[in-house]
Amino acid sequence: MLEHDLDVLRRAYARRVCFAANADDPRLETALAETRREAFLGPGPWDLPVMSPTPTPAYRRTPDSDPSWLYHDALVGLIPEKELNNGMPSFLTYLISLGRIAAGEHVVHIGAGVGYYTAILAHLVGESGQVTAIEYEPELAARAHANLAGFPQVQAAWGDGATAVLAPADVILVNAGAARPADTWLDALKEGGRLIVPLAVGYNGPRGLAGTRGGIFVIERCGDRFDAAWRSATAIYPCIGLQDADSAASLADAFKHGGVEKVRRFYRTADVPDEICWARGPGWALAYA
Repeated sequence: MLEHDLDVLRRAYARRVCFAANADDPRLETALAETRREAFLGPGPWDLPVMSPTPTPAYRRTPDSDPSWLYHDALVGLIPEKELNNGMPSFLTYLISLGRIAAGEHVVHIGAGVGYYTAILAHLVGESGQVTAIEYEPELAARAHANLAGFPQVQAAWGDGATAVLAPADVILVNAGAARPADTWLDALKEGGRLIVPLAVGYNGPRGLAGTRGGIFVIERCGDRFDAAWRSATAIYPCIGLQDADSAASLADAFKHGGVEKVRRFYRTADVPDEICWARGPGWALAYA
């Protein structure tokens, strides 16, 4: 495909993805249009999830290396045997939009994969901003480090995003399911900082591989107070190390009984009155007030 045609395709893709994500942000659409997905996913052919007659996810390899295969609102397999994919563009765009990212800010990306969405974040913060990208899978972390070498505002590293010590951040975007927010994330939030985190409970998928189901929450720091709001349901790869049994059990029970849309506060203590508590675990609670 000619480069001019690819440019037209990327711009159409960016417009469709932002529409599907309900993200009316011209800066975000431009970032999607100007970021070459094929530069991060490596040379084709690529493995794409396809419909299967069984619950087991199936992948099919594209017949050629035409980059047009990548400009759809679709997953692309990174490590198919682990069901690790380059995330659904509309879903990740939605998460990014929740951060309300401004130029010059510091954004932390937990679960950066091969860096494609980290590059979108880099476009949004600009040359005056900073992005810290952390990926747990060594193979993906190495690819992200190489892919993001041309972005001076990005620092990409292999590590455990649940325990890494972070510099003060305006936005922390977590691309993995956790039963509770890590203390390190909350500690790093600046005044007015936003944590976008899937709070989700673990389960075993059809092939016995780990996954989580739950909801996307935005937690915002206001002095010593943390405001919280549920934004959508989700099913997502787990955040290793943040699935403690007590937190997961309380979260699962809370989702079962409903009321998540009424959550307004996050507390860094479990000592919250029962009448306002939605879920709690060791050292934390989500509450209605």
